Order: sequence, then C-alpha cells, then structure tokens
Amino acid sequence: MNEKIKMSPQKRATLVSSSVATLLVIVKLIVGVASGSVAVLASAIDSLLDMLVSAFNFFAIKKSEEHPDEGYHYGKAKVQEIAEVIEGTIITISGIYIIYEAIKKLNKGSVTTLLTPSILAMVFSIIVTYLLVIYLLKVAKETDNIVIKADALHYKTDLWSNAAVLVALGLVYMTGIDAIDAVFGLGIGLYIIYSAYEIIQEGVEILLDRALNGEIVANIGEIISNHPEVTSYHWLKTRTDGSTNFVEFHMVLRPNMLLLEAHRIADEVEDKICLLDKKKKWIITQKTI
Repeated sequence: MNEKIKMSPQKRATLVSSSVATLLVIVKLIVGVASGSVAVLASAIDSLLDMLVSAFNFFAIKKSEEHPDEGYHYGKAKVQEIAEVIEGTIITISGIYIIYEAIKKLNKGSVTTLLTPSILAMVFSIIVTYLLVIYLLKVAKETDNIVIKADALHYKTDLWSNAAVLVALGLVYMTGIDAIDAVFGLGIGLYIIYSAYEIIQEGVEILLDRALNGEIVANIGEIISNHPEVTSYHWLKTRTDGSTNFVEFHMVLRPNMLLLEAHRIADEVEDKICLLDKKKKWIITQKTI
C-alpha cells in the first residue's frame, strides 16, 4: 500500500509548480484585467501556460516512470522529451501573443491604471517565483531529470520577465508614459521566445538519439581501452532518453579466452562506466570478439 502512494521527487515538484502557477494566474489576471497593463496581463498569460505545462509534465513523468513491457521494451522515458518540446512550443506561442498585445497597445495608446496594486502583485509574484526556482533547481540537481530542468529554466525566465514588468510599472508610475508598459511587454515577449529555443533544442536532440556529451564518450573509451585484458574496441555508440544512458560497443579480447573470464572483464568494464554518472540508469550492450 505504501508503495502505491509513494511519490517521486520529480512528480512532487511538478505538483508544487502547478499549484504556484495557479496562484500567480489568479493574482495577475485579476490585477492585469483591472489595470489594463499589457505587461501584467502578459505575465498572467505566461503563468497560465506555466500551470498547464507543469500539469502536463506531471503526467509525462508518471508515464516515463512506467516499467518496460512487451510493447515498449525500452520503456517510455522519451515522453519527457516530448513534453519538453511541447513546453518550449507553448512558451514560444505565449511570447508571440505578448508581442501582439504590446503592439496593439502601442497603436491604441491605452492607459494603464491601478499602478500600485499592479506593482504589489508583481513584487508578490517575484518572491513566490524565486522560491519556486530554488526548489526546482534543488530537485533538478538531485534527480538530473530533464523535465524538471526545463521547468526550472522556464520559471527562471519568468523571474526575469516579472522583474521587467515591475520595472515597467515603476517607470510608468514615475513618468506617466503608458507606452513604457507596452515597450517592456514587447521586450518580455522576445525574451520568452528566445528562452524557449534551448528547451526545444534539447528535447529534439534527445528524441533524435543524440550521442552523450563528448567528455563522457571519451571517458567510456578510456575505461574500455585502459583495461589490461582488453586488446582494443570499436563500434562505440551512445544515446540517452533523458533518464537512462544507452551504450553499445564491440570489445576485442585475446584469442582462446574462457567465456567465464570474458564475462568477468565485461562486468568490470560495465561497472566502471556506470560510475561516470550515478544519477542515471545505464543499459550497456557489449559484444566480445
């Protein structure tokens, strides 16, 4: 029974981020609509998308943690990368919408009201988002989970955009120039689109079975070649699904070696490779010749 209700740190993190985003949506949306501030309204829309993405990430992580079965021999961990690409795409769309609203306000020249409540709402948003970013970065460091990393990066972007909104509102309050709000909203939209690129790129690269980073691949090669009983190796191939690293290679041993001895050497090499990244699972396929 305890096993069923146990929740992984990754899933708990997505629930926390969803709850925080919901709170921020309510606060920003009320203030943004009442004040007519494009920057605050843009931030509210961004938080709404955060909430939806974090909720989607929860189900993506849940699905990725399912054990391999007859239909999916390697499991479903790449659902996380699909979630990451979707998250990046949604962030891009939100950035485009914010730019649209900013341009519309510049053309119409509408006035921003309720500046004091808007400023207080953004100060509250910055404090809450900062605490959430610290928590997500902690979970990302502990789990090395790609979805939580993307979520942390996303909310870190929100932190900067919220700060920009606060500066914009402060300048409007001091100068009375409402166009500042729209200009900052335009800049926030562009920054959001820029930040989404890294999220989409990483997800797509893993979906395309990009090799592990060069340093790890080089270390794997050194482990194999430095074993005193390994003559040489070739056909080294690597990839990851975000939570598991896959390694394949052919290992050349001396002729007429006993099978039991060959297994021992293979196990020794495999154990050392697994130590390169203890946060990830490793599936190593060796062929000894």
